[in-house]
Amino acid sequence: MQSQDAAAQSPALSSPAGPAVDVEQAEAALVEHYPRLVRLAYLVLPSRLGRTRRVLTAHALVQRALPRGRADAPVIPAQSAGRDGDPGYTLVRLQVVRSALEAGLPLRRRGLPKRSQLPPLLPQVWGLQVFPRPGGADELTLDQRLSALSGPARAAHALRGLERLPDADVRRVLDDAGVADPDAALAEADGIPDPYRLLESPEFDPCSLQARPTDLLRRRRHLKAGLVGAAALAVCGALLSLPGDGWGADGPAAPPYARNAAAQAALDPAKLTRVPASAWRTSARTDFSVWPARGALTGDRALLRRALAVWARPGEGVTASATPGTPTGGPAGPPQLLYAGTVDAARVVILYDGWRLARYAEPEEGARGAVLDLARVDGAGRAGASAVVLSRSDGNVRFLLAPWVREAGERDLREPDEGARDLPLEDGVTGPFVSGQGREPCTVWNALELSDDTGTRLLTDLGELVPARLTTGRPGEVKDVSGAKALRAWQPYSCSLAAMRSAGVRSVNAWAYADQPLPGGDGRAEWLCTRGETWRGTGARVLAQFHSPGARYGAVAARAENVPACGERQPDVLAGVLWKSAGGSWYLLAAGSDGVESVEATGGIEGEAKDRLLSVRAEKGARADLKGTLEDGGSVGGLR
Repeated sequence: MQSQDAAAQSPALSSPAGPAVDVEQAEAALVEHYPRLVRLAYLVLPSRLGRTRRVLTAHALVQRALPRGRADAPVIPAQSAGRDGDPGYTLVRLQVVRSALEAGLPLRRRGLPKRSQLPPLLPQVWGLQVFPRPGGADELTLDQRLSALSGPARAAHALRGLERLPDADVRRVLDDAGVADPDAALAEADGIPDPYRLLESPEFDPCSLQARPTDLLRRRRHLKAGLVGAAALAVCGALLSLPGDGWGADGPAAPPYARNAAAQAALDPAKLTRVPASAWRTSARTDFSVWPARGALTGDRALLRRALAVWARPGEGVTASATPGTPTGGPAGPPQLLYAGTVDAARVVILYDGWRLARYAEPEEGARGAVLDLARVDGAGRAGASAVVLSRSDGNVRFLLAPWVREAGERDLREPDEGARDLPLEDGVTGPFVSGQGREPCTVWNALELSDDTGTRLLTDLGELVPARLTTGRPGEVKDVSGAKALRAWQPYSCSLAAMRSAGVRSVNAWAYADQPLPGGDGRAEWLCTRGETWRGTGARVLAQFHSPGARYGAVAARAENVPACGERQPDVLAGVLWKSAGGSWYLLAAGSDGVESVEATGGIEGEAKDRLLSVRAEKGARADLKGTLEDGGSVGGLR
């Protein structure tokens, strides 16, 4: 029993569920069970840290596990299961689990990281790589399975197997460590078969280590580079201490790698092309080249300089993206300024170099998190140059519209009989548009409805910089979606637009190419082909869809990419589907476009039709090859 003097010299941690735990008692438990605590931390830490850092982090977390005083005391039952019922060990173990879970969390883009998320200051081993002794194939398999688990699940597995805790105590420890759902962690940990016999293996022992030298030649080069870097760091520190927002003239751009007249001119905000506001009214062209420069920051030379520099050479801190087929290099000369302003707490610049759009965005406050998006838009006409995405925030999108657009609205393709909801416009910028793309289940698909002097058109957001134009009709005779009939044609198929995302699609056409009576008098089904054309000309995506009576959605019967079918060069299309009748019988149904004279099925299902509609009894799960004969004697294969 401790004397009053001893208790006064050492701060104690108390819990409503048990006696006090003083720091000396916790230290004794830590020293006595140090190898086991380090092994526990090593098992909970994610394998992505690398073996050397994982070892050093495990030691650092255990060495920092001692409580600092009453204010830091976790409220735990002092008599909960521990090494021989030692409450000091229980307390230290809880701190080890908590800090190991924090160390595995991803770094947040905002706010300071926790200490456990940073590389440990101590211990350190200079010039050596240290790692546990390798085990066999079973240990490697277990390590791979553990790496696939979440941090709480790894902790649950280690507490079960290494500490031999029952699930009730594991649940209590995880809850005290801040895990939101301990039951889910235990359930996830159940997925590892025969798990516990290997946890005592040397493979997971951070106290029994092997050492190897680091790359000696690289170390020598780094030493030389370090001397140069120290001088550069001193200069950078002096520059960063100057007043400003933390960015230099070129913002988050990479250092310049070439200095020539053309490159310097492309980075000069004074040389940006600015088109008069009324140019589009008299120009023979109606595309991005006649858009005027809009926005409240068109005179901010520092912002424009950063945008140009990042486009030319994005630095490591820039999140860059480009639609497929879009070159990522900087502009060959001074581009055209389309917009510079503040949108949704970000400063945004839109530039155009004659065949690409570049969107640069940086946070309104702070100097981190710049974004650069590039999109190829060569050959854009009046419809294709109607809108550009300015910002995305919490599922809402704001567009910058062409100067010829008079009105903008938001229309749900799933509800064609409802009218479009007006979108407010201010200096060409729309109010928040609720994007419906990519949501599951697909109950809403919102499209952007634009009106100008030539009529009304619909555009759909496919997650890229430029929305895609929606059309209907036979290839070569397509027209914009307007009017009740065209809107109803898109209703069952609007959710299939998700298949067109992230492909650089400029337009999507829907063509109802056949109407087929169903066997047994079950009504008539519609066959429709949707084709997404890309800005680069190749990589078109084609879907053949089957819509039976009463079905809310069309079913995708076949899909293909980079094929001419259902396009202007080759309008002919043929597709088939297995269909179950109301009476329970299975059929192969196939339909070709109006240029198909006959259809033949071979393989798992045999059948032939002397016209473009085929209906053959089939077995569930059977597969067939389709071939159609065209009016001109040619042939067309079934779309797959």
